[in-house]
Amino acid sequence: QCQLSGLWRNEQDSLMEISVVSSNGDFRGKYLTQVTLTGTCARASPLKGAQQQPSEGGWPTFAFTVHWDKFSNATTAFVGQCFVDTGGKETLTTMWMLREAVESLQEDWKATR
Repeated sequence: QCQLSGLWRNEQDSLMEISVVSSNGDFRGKYLTQVTLTGTCARASPLKGAQQQPSEGGWPTFAFTVHWDKFSNATTAFVGQCFVDTGGKETLTTMWMLREAVESLQEDWKATR
């Protein structure tokens, strides 16, 4: 069984800490990225999300957003799934989409990564 609550590290050495997942699947936490758009020093940014309920079977899926309000005018949405290998190691697989603020509709093409 996967437990999202706790401290997670990705391959870029960014850290994510998720507090307790509530009975309805909601959770909050913070994300400390090592990769920034501005090249500035990374700071912890708030995250909030929801996890599929364990009673629904399978490996749980989840989604969360991070608002980089401390050092960037951007928001990132993550979706993923938690797996446990035969050795008991928990792994989160995710995809993300980042939206950066732009000055005009004409610049919209470069706002999403």
